[in-house]
Amino acid sequence: MSKYSIETKCIQSGYKPGNGEPRTLPVNISTTYKYDSSEHLGKLFDLKVDGHMYTRISNPTVACVEDKIADLEGGTGALLTSSGQAANLIAILNITSAGDNIVSMSSIYGGTVNLFAVTLKKMGIETRFVTENMTDDEVDALFDDRTRLVFGETIANPALTVFDFDRYVPIAHKHGVPVMIDNTFATPILCKPFELGADIVIHSTTKYMDGHATVVGGVIVDGGRFNWDNGKYPELTTPDTSYHGVVYTRDFGCDKAYITKARVQLMRDFGVPLSPMSSFILNLGLETLALRVERHSENAMKVADYLSKSDKVSWVSYPLLENNKEYEKAKKYLNGGASGVISFGVKGGRDAAVKFMDSLKLAAIVVHVADARTSVLHPASTTHRQLTDEQLVNAGITPDLVRLSVGIENVNDIIADIEQALTESQK
Repeated sequence: MSKYSIETKCIQSGYKPGNGEPRTLPVNISTTYKYDSSEHLGKLFDLKVDGHMYTRISNPTVACVEDKIADLEGGTGALLTSSGQAANLIAILNITSAGDNIVSMSSIYGGTVNLFAVTLKKMGIETRFVTENMTDDEVDALFDDRTRLVFGETIANPALTVFDFDRYVPIAHKHGVPVMIDNTFATPILCKPFELGADIVIHSTTKYMDGHATVVGGVIVDGGRFNWDNGKYPELTTPDTSYHGVVYTRDFGCDKAYITKARVQLMRDFGVPLSPMSSFILNLGLETLALRVERHSENAMKVADYLSKSDKVSWVSYPLLENNKEYEKAKKYLNGGASGVISFGVKGGRDAAVKFMDSLKLAAIVVHVADARTSVLHPASTTHRQLTDEQLVNAGITPDLVRLSVGIENVNDIIADIEQALTESQK
């Protein structure tokens, strides 16, 4: 549906009903599929024909939602997973092996830092982190002949730094490696990483894509433009013995090699699919994504402006505040908003921040972000508490940092709730 606007794609992409078929996406709750011959099933397992073998690998309902997300991002294919972390893991292991390394921004989600710095390390894959104060030469020095990708978040959680595509994409491509972007906070409504040079896009669909805190999920989207046949990715360019010698770049082309391997090899082996029912619920969220992200961003801008003028707040971080250090990048890379997430510090430090959160009446303290309801969290003591003090600094997290996820309620009600809680925090 490339000729349509993204608002239309949110509703119409993916599922295409035929004559007399259900108007809305059906839920195909079946683990298995029936075939007319063993020969046809054999061809499915040899990857010689298209079709569904087993719901762990693919399912009609799931496939429609994958197609919708691929269309929204402008990719050639997508793979839904059981969580955002599962998407990260499969996306990276798809093109790395023990002895390889990856380059990652340091200001990323704490769970992803743990995945990279601890779990991948146990698998023999090293992560080299880029800190904010590094020069281009220092970043360049992180690469060697075993570097396999560059990872960043469009809008980092919760530091809210904006990925500098014009800086890091050329460096990555100079070294012959793809750029992998977590686009969870921005969503394709606010940013199209493929149009900015990225090669692979990841989402925690649990956040804005679902938008209602109902289903955990993740997705990998293949941009289809990276040249995998450059000598660095034997996983994609040499025979896969687990599939009778299939060569992904040869048999599926560079535009589909990456996402095909992720599905038929790693999803097969790890077994972390999104269920048909969860995919159906996710699709309902996607239908209103454009509307919600616009409202989230509009509300957050007003809340950020209010907080920036409060004498009870020591600092505010929101990319589209004009005095924010990320402002120029936000204007350059983001389209019409910066999502609904704000980070700020309450005067009085950690104790005052806790008192502020405990005094909220409309907003809730939850281990979640980016759904319709306003929520709040203290990252240093929750989602990022496993990080060292040095990692917290590199991730842009201070002891007084409060992460506020602005919902789509009436913004005056949100601000009134914040105002009374700030007053209580100073008593």
